[in-house]
Amino acid sequence: MVRKMELTHVNEKGVKMVEVGQKEVVFRKAIAKGRIKLKPETIRLIQEGKTKKGNVIASAQIAGILAVKRTWEIIPLCHPIPLTGVDIAFEFGKDYIEATCEVRAYYKTGVEMEALTGVSVALLTIWDMVKAVEKDEKGQYPFTRIEDIRVVEKIKE
Repeated sequence: MVRKMELTHVNEKGVKMVEVGQKEVVFRKAIAKGRIKLKPETIRLIQEGKTKKGNVIASAQIAGILAVKRTWEIIPLCHPIPLTGVDIAFEFGKDYIEATCEVRAYYKTGVEMEALTGVSVALLTIWDMVKAVEKDEKGQYPFTRIEDIRVVEKIKE
């Protein structure tokens, strides 16, 4: 059986914000992940705390958390959600950093967009803070990539 899916943000009158007033307030959690590929020497600089712009990981965490809190201002038609918690963590590989953003709330709609926004901005912040060492002699970024941003878990209880 194929389930017919309909778009929730458009109707015959145009664009709309989905009505969630009648929904129950329940616990919501979303976890998103993504990676930034960097040169191994850049990874070492970050781990050793030797980047010129300061603590890359702490800056990326703060930027990601701030972005989560403002997702409703960035993405049209998102609801402002009273968040109860946001955690952003990082794992290092030889030539990448993987960011994980977990967002929690008791509300009427999910927090997937918030988790995706947090991961995205955290990774963008890393790029911004290390771009001087990632550029080649022509000012290009032949190795640097943000990739595989996705929701890995969604909970509605």
